[in-house]
Amino acid sequence: MTMIETDTSSVPARILKSPKHWRNRKAASHWRSGDEEFDAAKFGMWLFLSTEVLLFAGIFCGYAVFRLLYPEAWANGSHYLDWRFGAANTAVLLLSSWTAANAVRLAQLDKQFWFKVNLVITIVCALLFLFIKLKFEYMLKLPAGKAPGTFFSYPMAHDPHEPLWWSLYYVGTGIHAFHVIIGAIIFAVVLWRAVRYQSYGPTQYTLVENSALYWHIVDLIWIFLFPLLYLIH
Repeated sequence: MTMIETDTSSVPARILKSPKHWRNRKAASHWRSGDEEFDAAKFGMWLFLSTEVLLFAGIFCGYAVFRLLYPEAWANGSHYLDWRFGAANTAVLLLSSWTAANAVRLAQLDKQFWFKVNLVITIVCALLFLFIKLKFEYMLKLPAGKAPGTFFSYPMAHDPHEPLWWSLYYVGTGIHAFHVIIGAIIFAVVLWRAVRYQSYGPTQYTLVENSALYWHIVDLIWIFLFPLLYLIH
């Protein structure tokens, strides 16, 4: 990783002198170099993401088995989902994935203003995704009795196994939404450090890249959840 010379005349002296500024950041004592620390952190993130894939793989396997056993319940349950809200959330996450990836590149180029702008857009997209999910889906379905398991009380149900469909729907989308919340918090921390200390630049962007990797897996999982839940009918 090579350092890019940039104009620092507009950066306050307290930030330039801070050990948290990207120019002053040094690798931890147990690493031989910053490159070695970066590679280890990125490898660790990939290992963690593999466990995330295993987590959702269990949900997808359960989906496949129950859909094979109870196709009518799955078709009926999916019929009550509005694909337009799912498509809107898909577009929101795709945009946020682009801004997350762009933030990594802008950090590498030390374009601090646009780096922070892309972080803000990513966080706003995460909040918008959660708003659509809560406002137009959960808050409309739960009061109507379209709840999971024994909480199901929808009087117009056509199949006795529809409560199972709603259980899988809330488990899958709920765990995914929880990951969206975590991602938004991580990006908020990155943004705060970028504003407060200018912690990320051409030679120090590990947390930015790992945050983007995490966000891409969140986006990828939704790419599978959307057609499986919203489009099967």
